[in-house]
This record gives sequence, C-alpha cells and structure tokens, in this order.
Amino acid sequence: MDAAGLLEGIREGRRAQVARAITLVESTAPRHRVAARELLTELAAAGDGPQAVRVGISGVPGVGKSTFIEALGSRLTAEGHKVGVLAVDPSSVRTGGSVLGDKTRMAQLSADPNAFIRPSPSAGTLGGVARATTQAMSVLEAAGYDVVLVETVGVGQSEVTVAGMVDTFLFLTLARTGDQLQGIKKGILELADVIAVNKADGDREQEARAAARELAGALRLVRGHAEWAAPVVTCSGLTGTRVDEVWDQVLAHRDHLGTDGLARKRAAQQLDFTWALVRDELDQRLRHNAGVRAVQDEVRAAVLDGELTAPLAADRILAAYDG
Repeated sequence: MDAAGLLEGIREGRRAQVARAITLVESTAPRHRVAARELLTELAAAGDGPQAVRVGISGVPGVGKSTFIEALGSRLTAEGHKVGVLAVDPSSVRTGGSVLGDKTRMAQLSADPNAFIRPSPSAGTLGGVARATTQAMSVLEAAGYDVVLVETVGVGQSEVTVAGMVDTFLFLTLARTGDQLQGIKKGILELADVIAVNKADGDREQEARAAARELAGALRLVRGHAEWAAPVVTCSGLTGTRVDEVWDQVLAHRDHLGTDGLARKRAAQQLDFTWALVRDELDQRLRHNAGVRAVQDEVRAAVLDGELTAPLAADRILAAYDG
C-alpha cells in the first residue's frame, strides 16, 4: 500500500482510503508495519487540529451495546458530528480477522454517510487490541471524525486495555444482574467514568431506576471520595430515551478533565501504548525466531509426554531465543 496516497485520501476523508489505512495499521506483516509506521508518523506530524472525543463502551453480552451505539451515533450525526465506531472483536481462529456481527447489527448507522463502522480484530493478544485499536483511532481522527466510539466484546481483560486508550469509559449494564455487591465483584466499576442502565423502557423502567440506585450505592463503597463521582443514569437504546443524557454525562466528564487533564491522560496513555507495542513486537519476534523454531517441536513433545514441566519448557524456549 502506498502510504503517501493513503495520507492524501485520509486528509480528504475518503472512506475507501480510510478503510485501507486501518487495514494497513492492523496488519502484522513486516512490510506493512514499516508502511504503517511511516503513515502514522505523517499523521502525527500534522495532528494540530481538534482532538476527537474518544469513548470506550463496554457491558456484558446482551446488554444492548450495538443498539445503544446506533441510537447514540445517529443522534450525533444528526447534530453534525462525524462518528467513527471501532468494534473490538475476538479474532477468528482460522483467518485472524474480525467477526462482522457488530456491523450487521447497526444497519441504520452503517448507511449513514457521516458514520464509519469498523470491526477491529484483537489479533489474539491484548497487545493486538492496543496496537490495532489505538492506531485505527488515530486514522479516524485524522480523517475528520470528531467522535470515536470503541465497543468492546464483553467484560474481561480487553476492557481494561480499552479503558486505557479512551478519554471516557462508559459501562452499560442491566437490571436484574445481581445486587450491589455483585456489581463490585465485576471490577468494571473501578474503571467506569459513566454508568448507564440500559433497556429502561416499558415495564422495565422502574427496575432500571432501582438498579441505578443500587449501583450508585456500590460506587460509593468502591470509589469513596474520588475526585470524579461516576454518574449512574438510565436509558433505552431501543427507543432512544435519555440517550442524550448519557452523552451529556460523557461531555461532563470531559469538561471535568479539562484541557490540561486530558493532555496528561493522553500522554500517559501514549506511554502505556509504547510498552504495549514493545510486548507485541517481542511476541512476534519470539514466534518467528529461528532458534525457537528449532526446539519448539522437541519441547512440545516433551511437555505432552510429561517429560518436561511447563516452567522448564519455558526456560528452554527462552534460552533458545537468547541464543
């Protein structure tokens, strides 16, 4: 791929070029990594425009993340925003690519000319999540998308990774998912900047309000006297009810950070991203190292036969890499 040609297309906001650029930065091929580094360096050098609002959105499977994002994204595009959506998918074990379920569930938003939806594969590692998603956000931001929504697959370790690369982390939950102690056990409450109880419509609205009160109580136990008290609101992605209130809370959190706070947060995220890239690169080098390849079959057979314990096998592999 021609990095110079992609750069021009990105700056002009051409969707095909944006899609190809994201494919380039997600690629693990060595020749693509060189081109991607050149492209991202050029984008960073010209990055003197307004920064996009980066929001991570998480929640248990079935909470209605895709429906909520479609409702929120449609409202934002109607107000004149350009919205980019990155859905962090688990990679296919066969092809290494993303499952396209999230895009097909956002049919209305997918057809919106001011929205861009892209599944972002996890590449099998948390480092893959950090590298692919962070760099894809940079491409969307350079293409003029002023709101970037990062949807995660569920509640797990990848959510911690995504929370460390966005400005505001929004956690969607439901009523009837356990008491407030169960909410604390999920651990996600420690990361969330805004919490929304979704599907608060019809007969479930009162239950949603009660769940919001319980979560607010749980937050007081978890957070104590934290500088930012994460608000708990109710909404319905299906009907669009109070979705705008959720967005207002996201903007309130951004205002709370302020220009200096946001700059410090993004700088710290860049440092974390640096080490994520180092770990990702070391993983790739380990997998393709000639010394490791020479001993991996022998080590594998010894572990399967019970002749070698896992710690000793790991030492053998690392010794082969060091050698």
